[in-house]
Amino acid sequence: MKVGVPKEIKTHEYRVGLTPGAVREYVAAGHSVLVETNAGAGIGAADDNYRKAGATILSSAREVFTSSEMIVKVKEPQPSEWTWLRENQILFTYLHLAPDPEQAKGLLKSGCTAIAYETVTDAQGGLPLLAPMSEVAGRLAIEAAGAALRRSAGGRGLLIGGVPGVQPARIVVIGGGVVGTHAARMAAGLGAEVTILDRSIPRLRELDELFEGRVRTRFSTIDAVEEEVFAADVVIGAVLVPGASAPKLVTRGMLGSMRKGSVVVDVAIDQGGCFETSRPTTHAEPTYEVDGVIHYCVANMPGAVPLTSSQALNNATLPFGLALANKGFGAVLVNPHLRAGLNVYRGRLTYKAVAESLGLPFSPIEQAAA
Repeated sequence: MKVGVPKEIKTHEYRVGLTPGAVREYVAAGHSVLVETNAGAGIGAADDNYRKAGATILSSAREVFTSSEMIVKVKEPQPSEWTWLRENQILFTYLHLAPDPEQAKGLLKSGCTAIAYETVTDAQGGLPLLAPMSEVAGRLAIEAAGAALRRSAGGRGLLIGGVPGVQPARIVVIGGGVVGTHAARMAAGLGAEVTILDRSIPRLRELDELFEGRVRTRFSTIDAVEEEVFAADVVIGAVLVPGASAPKLVTRGMLGSMRKGSVVVDVAIDQGGCFETSRPTTHAEPTYEVDGVIHYCVANMPGAVPLTSSQALNNATLPFGLALANKGFGAVLVNPHLRAGLNVYRGRLTYKAVAESLGLPFSPIEQAAA
């Protein structure tokens, strides 16, 4: 199969769909890899590194899209890229379609087969291609919060870990999944006072054992969310409903009772965000203020550390990408985990939560492929 790797064009997105090491694996399996020139510049991988791995370098994204049977990316295709996708072409990348009706329309119109990293599953029911970026984003969330808390950034002027004799920041993490766990680990490691809210008692038990008392756990109710958010210096939004829009757990009305100069970091922004006042921002302009509360809502947080992120992502995506390259769409039919990743197939939405979020018809794969 001809596998294409275009350069990412989202603002300050430096990751790359395939590292030179991953390209070598595809080539060893008998596939051709077409890489846009400078696609790996953000991770320090020159065109020559890709040539040595066996790739062919092409001069433009258009050439990559038109010459490839499968496109491997990191972020969702941008409007300029939708028009290059075509029927019988596979797109393998993060999509996050639920809050993005325009992208959904573009993919449906193209007729392509779009498989979303964020809904591919594993045998344990986890999301193996989302997990590595969730780990990165969870850890980065605390770094971002620390920067936003500085007085020069509009924050309270508070050091996350405090110093001897001075109280540290109070950090509330809404959601005890991968993002929330890694955010809590970073925050607790810095010495913050940390509380995790979640609606799963078994998960709260696991977190309680994991952190051995260094992090408080609390069952998430409306009352609990309000009490914790009102007392917090930092709130991390880490709620995930696979494929669907994130629930709005912190309303505009609640901001008025939060501490002035406090910070919210919405890691769920790719799925629409879990704060009512969230809107996507970029690494170029990461924050804004609403009612005295600083909002950090960068939609591609792991893009800030592309070397770490690209390697972690490629480690996870490689076996699935090779399966698609080896068997084409047939891999989706025989592999239930790839089938869970199928969001769009020949003009139809094949992931129920996405279809429901967008208010569009849902077509089970058995019906769409009939």
